[in-house]
Order: sequence, then C-alpha cells, then structure tokens
Amino acid sequence: MSPTVQGLIVLTTTVLLLLTGAPVAFALGAIGIVFLVLFQGVDSLRVAAETLYSGLYDFTLVSIPMFIMMGAAIGSSPAGRDLYTALDRWLYRVPGGLVISNLGACGIFAALTGSSPATCAAIGKMGIPEMRKRGFPDEVAAGSICAGGTLGILIPPSITFILYGIATETSIGRLFLAGVLPGLLLLGLFIAWTMFYLWMRGERQYEATFRYSWKEKFDAIPKIAPFILIVIGVMYVLYGGIATPSEAAGVGAAMCVLLAVLIYRMWNPKEWWEILRSTTRESVMILMIIGTAVLFGYMLTSLYITQTLAQAIADADVNKWVLMGLINLFLLVCGCFIPPAGIILMTAPILLPIITAAGFDPVWFGVILTINMEIGLITPPVGLNLFVVNAIAPDVPTNKILWGALPYVICMMLAIVILCFFPEIATWLPDHLMGAVKGH
Repeated sequence: MSPTVQGLIVLTTTVLLLLTGAPVAFALGAIGIVFLVLFQGVDSLRVAAETLYSGLYDFTLVSIPMFIMMGAAIGSSPAGRDLYTALDRWLYRVPGGLVISNLGACGIFAALTGSSPATCAAIGKMGIPEMRKRGFPDEVAAGSICAGGTLGILIPPSITFILYGIATETSIGRLFLAGVLPGLLLLGLFIAWTMFYLWMRGERQYEATFRYSWKEKFDAIPKIAPFILIVIGVMYVLYGGIATPSEAAGVGAAMCVLLAVLIYRMWNPKEWWEILRSTTRESVMILMIIGTAVLFGYMLTSLYITQTLAQAIADADVNKWVLMGLINLFLLVCGCFIPPAGIILMTAPILLPIITAAGFDPVWFGVILTINMEIGLITPPVGLNLFVVNAIAPDVPTNKILWGALPYVICMMLAIVILCFFPEIATWLPDHLMGAVKGH
C-alpha cells in the first residue's frame, strides 16, 4: 500500500475519531499504536513506549504547569474584577468605553494567565452582566468577551507558543516576543470595530454629566499593579537571557501565589485545593497530548506519510502565498473541531518543513498558526470560548453569541492578511532584542 493511501486512511480515521468527542490524547495514542501494528507488525510496539517517554523527556516542559499555576492563582482571585473596574473608571468617557474596558481587561488578563477560557471566565463573569445592565446589546456583550478571551493564547506568556516551540524546536523566547505586537494589533482591531459599531448605534453607557473622581480612578490600581509587574518581570528575565522559560515560569508562579495570599487573603484550603487540582488536571491533559502527539508523529514518519505530503506540495510548484492560503484554510477547518494543543502538536512538525522550504519564517508562522487557533476558539462546533460565555450568560441565545463574535473573527482574518503583508510586525521585536536568525 502506498504512503498516499495510508495517509488518506490515517487522516479519515483521525478526523472521524476526533469528531466522536474522544479525548485528543487518547485518540492520537490509539491511532498511532493501531496503525503502527497494522502496517509494520507487532514488533513496532517495542518503540511505542520509548517514543512516548521521549516526547515528555524535555526540561522545557516544566514551564507548562508553572505557567498554568500562575494563571490559575490569578484566575481564582478577584484580580479580573479589579482589573475590569480599574479600566472602566479610566475609559468610561470613550464611546463604548465599558466594552473597550472589557477588551482591555481581557488583553491584560491574557498576559497574566496565558489561557483563553480563564480570561473569558474571569472578565466575563463581571463584564457581561454589567454591559447588559448598561443597555449594550447581548451580542456585543457576549461577542466581545468571546473575542477578548482568545487573546490569552497570543499575548505572552502563552501555552500555545510553548507547545509550538517544543514541537518545532523554535525558541520559545522569540515566539513570546513575536506575539506581543500582533497581540496589540489584534486588540486594536477589536477596539476599533467596537468603537465604530457602537458609535453608529449611538450607544451611551453613562449620563453626560457623570464623572469618576481622580481618587476613584487611582484607588482601583494598587491591587492589580503587582500582578502586572510580575508579568513584566518574567518577560524581562526571559528575554534578557537571565533565566530559562522554566525558571522564569517557576518564579512567576511562586510570586503570583504569594500575592494572591497577601493581597486577596486567599487562606482557605478549599480555594488552594481547587487551584492545585485545576493546575494538575490541565497540565496532565497537555502533557498527555504532547506524549501521544509525538507517538502519532513517529507513526506518520515511519509510514513515510509526512515525507510524501511534503514532497507532493514541493512538486506542486505553486505560488508560496497560494500555499500559505491553503495552509490557513486547513488550520481554520481543523480549529473548528480540534482543540489548539492537539492541532499544534499534530500539524506543526508536518507543516514546518513545508513553510521553511517556501521561505517563511517559523517564528512568524507560529503567530499565524496561533491566530488561526484563536478563530477556532469562537467558531462552532467546538468553540471553547462559546461554551464558557454560554455558561456565564445562559439566557443569551447561542445565535446571538455567534453573531456577536463574527465581526471579531473577521478582525482576526484581517490581522492574518496584515501580517502576511507586513511580517515585520511579528519578527521585528525578537530580531531587535535577541538578534536576527541567519536565513530569515
């Protein structure tokens, strides 16, 4: 049987199994083992355990549970509420200021947690009821939180970038830096659309005579400032070459835990049990996906499926931008059905030789891939952020949430186009601070 036929069988089986709702880690592991045995015999199982173990034998992986704990400690505290309050008091005079405050809070909270669902939940619990109470349309209230939450995987520190860096052996520090300006670009596009839409509708959240005093504005800052300083500190030691990602994540997690205890008086053992449980659950899930994805990749390579696909694309001799368009379309479709971690670990090793052969920067492509994953988080049927927002506001119809999120999906697609025309938006900061990489 040719590698092409084998590849089609593997692809069909993988898609069908994932569509059943099977956990990504178990689906990838089962497919890897079954097809190794099916096409190479039982003897191939001798390397399965070793391959799975080797996928997890990487010290960089220590940073994943540390960054997750950092986000869990902040997400379980009232930091999201305080961040939202502070921004609202400073932006209340801007057209649609309350919605913009929520988007800004999502952007900052994303930098603190690195998690889209956590950002959605923390800001949405306070922001959605408040926006609806002030008279903003349900689709604006729900859609803005859906979109703002996606920034959690783009603005560093980002678990998505860590996974991509591990899967493609790309510098995680460079990826973190590459996400900063595109993250701000995307946040700017979200805010621009929101201001334009609400200005067209003539929405006003406060009476013209209403004012917050300077004291009220500054009173909201002290509680959130230490957390923001921690993120700045983690980024500084990471980019300055002072510490590795694992060391920076460990110190950042310890400091966030300490501040949560000191600032918000989180002494209750039940609260800490929940933080530790959620950290462990999410970490184990991601690490299992990493291990089984390595086994899945080994199976693809052993059956020459990866090499055949790469060669077929190379032989097609199409324009590199047509190729990038096809890759984006492929990622968009995958994002509608598979979680970001599964897509990155399955596809990144396959796509890397293709995009490098076409002359694209792997760091730049990491940003493009992540924005595609963001779109998947707010598009059905497996749009995780849609479910989070629906849980926060169950009385808002799903179709309103979808219609509210659609303009932000267009903003993300526009950001991808902008980055294709101006790749320096992603590459300038890492090249400027860490030096250019030869050949890029």
